[in-house]
Amino acid sequence: MVHKYVASAPGKVNLHLGVGEARADGYHELVSVFHAVDRRERVTLIASDTMTDGPIVRSMSTTFFVDTPDEDIDGPGNLAWRAVDAVAARAGVALPEVRIEVDKHVFVAGGMAGGSADAAAALVAANALVADYGTPLDDDTLLALAASLGADVPFSLMGGTALGTGRGDELVAMLSRGRLHWVFVNPKVGIPTGKAFSLLDDMRHNNATLVPHLNTQALSQALTSGDATRVAAAMHNDLEEPALAMRPQLARLLDVAADAGLRAMVSGSGPTVAVLCDSLEHAQWVADYLAERFDGYEVFVAEGPDQGAVVENVF
Repeated sequence: MVHKYVASAPGKVNLHLGVGEARADGYHELVSVFHAVDRRERVTLIASDTMTDGPIVRSMSTTFFVDTPDEDIDGPGNLAWRAVDAVAARAGVALPEVRIEVDKHVFVAGGMAGGSADAAAALVAANALVADYGTPLDDDTLLALAASLGADVPFSLMGGTALGTGRGDELVAMLSRGRLHWVFVNPKVGIPTGKAFSLLDDMRHNNATLVPHLNTQALSQALTSGDATRVAAAMHNDLEEPALAMRPQLARLLDVAADAGLRAMVSGSGPTVAVLCDSLEHAQWVADYLAERFDGYEVFVAEGPDQGAVVENVF
């Protein structure tokens, strides 16, 4: 009998991204405020009747509800694939072989941690599978596996609004009142994350004003106030300058979006631009306006904070 395990996890926006000095391991010290939004990735595990003591993933397919990338992402290197096999290896019990199906709603390589959301959803789906054959992994073990997969995966697992330090994977939940309404715009100009960090290092050597922004107190106070205008004023992203240097066309999008919304900012390392609005109606108007002004760009509306990775159904 075939069983299906369905889970989902949120996309994210960085309300604050402060980038410190590079560490010996190649990562930078980060101070980030993550905010989960209700644009969710969905992962389904389809279990077969064939049991195995080894890696359990046999195939994978992704259905894109955003633009399809040029490269094939359905393979053993995919974070969702790796997440499922990591849970199976840690569980230490015989499990059925599975096929992974991903419904992708978050921009690919857009700075919204879509791949990390896939991994987080895959972790909890795989743990639900384990629960049918043995003892499921505890929350701390799942969090450790998440951190081993990527710096953004722990937050995708956690959701809500959180302060991230270290690589961004040392998380503390933050109080956030009310709902924040967003428009996300993908201008379809790739920005390699590693190059964005390297360029920021180079730019700082030549510009003393590009100092790390590591204080999130104003943003924390704004979030607890529930006032979107205050949140907009407190948002910051150290990687916006290198993103603009690599992709100057982002400047016009940011200018137009800022005039339409409360604030526009590059999300993470980009290229996605996040536009904070003061209501759902405002966000819907801004989305229509930007879609008309920037033909061919992908645009969607979302709100947050949203919950982390959850199992939605087992049948």
